[in-house]
Amino acid sequence: MPKKNIHPEWYDDCSVYCDGQLVHTVASTKPSLNVDIWSGNHPYYTGSKKLLDTEGRVDKFMKKYSLDK
Repeated sequence: MPKKNIHPEWYDDCSVYCDGQLVHTVASTKPSLNVDIWSGNHPYYTGSKKLLDTEGRVDKFMKKYSLDK
C-alpha cells in the first residue's frame, strides 16, 4: 500500500508551451510546462538542418597544424 501524502499532485491535462504557444498536452506533476525546443521546431525533425562546415574536423586540424603530407 503506498504511503499517503508523499506523492506529488498529478495533472492529467498539463499544457506544454513553446514561445508562448500551446504545442502539446501531456500528463505531469506540474500544471504547465515551458520548453525552448520541441519536435515541431527542432532542425533535426523539421528537415531544416544546415551543414555549416564542409571541411571535416580532421582536415581542419591537419591544415591548422600544417600536418599535411
